[in-house]
Amino acid sequence: MSDLNKVKELRKATGAGFKDCNNALKEANGDIQKSIEILRVKGISKASKKMNREANEGLVALSGDDKNTSIIEINCETDFVAKNNDFLTFVQEISEINHKLSSNRDKLIKAKMKNDETVENNLVNLISKIGEKITIGRSKTISIKDSINCTYMHSVIKDNLSKLAVITSISTTNTSEKIKLFGKQLAMHVAASNPLSINSEDIEQEIIEKEKQLISEELQNTGKPENIISKIAEGKLKKFKEDNCLMTQNWVMDPKKKVKDIISEEVDSKIVINDFFRLKIGE
Repeated sequence: MSDLNKVKELRKATGAGFKDCNNALKEANGDIQKSIEILRVKGISKASKKMNREANEGLVALSGDDKNTSIIEINCETDFVAKNNDFLTFVQEISEINHKLSSNRDKLIKAKMKNDETVENNLVNLISKIGEKITIGRSKTISIKDSINCTYMHSVIKDNLSKLAVITSISTTNTSEKIKLFGKQLAMHVAASNPLSINSEDIEQEIIEKEKQLISEELQNTGKPENIISKIAEGKLKKFKEDNCLMTQNWVMDPKKKVKDIISEEVDSKIVINDFFRLKIGE
């Protein structure tokens, strides 16, 4: 095989540039397999340097069905790379593996991809090829007995890939089209309103304490009596909880009603919202 053909084969196998391939072949005395190893080692070095940079772009991927649904985000540095075919293919395959492993990150990193390389190795190789920081971000799998999952994607790039995606889980014995439509609309509501929890008692205490601190700082220089300040603070905290809990938020399709009112009056009072998960790139 001529040197030029070896360079072409090495480029095809690794995705590295002509110059890097040529130098690796010289270092390996023309041995293609050894050249691949040399490029991988150099690629890891390059990838390590890139990991200090910000990666606020990327894609969110959904996988599964209405009984068992998974969501995962893969981050990169630019929107240009987020639309790169190699990146798209990588995210779609990672999404399917993540779903099979029920969003177990430790298992995901070590899992084999179609090329028989681990996810971790493929990630390093992709960073070296594309030249940007790429990371595997948040993920979740929702699978609850006697429930249905509904999903929504916003700013779809391709198939199951988007910039924002939501899963909602509803317990119900009614699987009519009306219920499925509500589930879809609920996912759209979550996408738009970004609730912190389903009910007020589910909000993390750390968030509540932070909000109390912000309210206190806002009111401390008003000059009002302490008992008045206390009542105002109580009202503001109550409003914060109402605005950020799914059941008490204004329904995006009819802002005059709360989500809980839509469920009890228009859908099915026996419905229970089990869980939701919202992923938006950059948040």
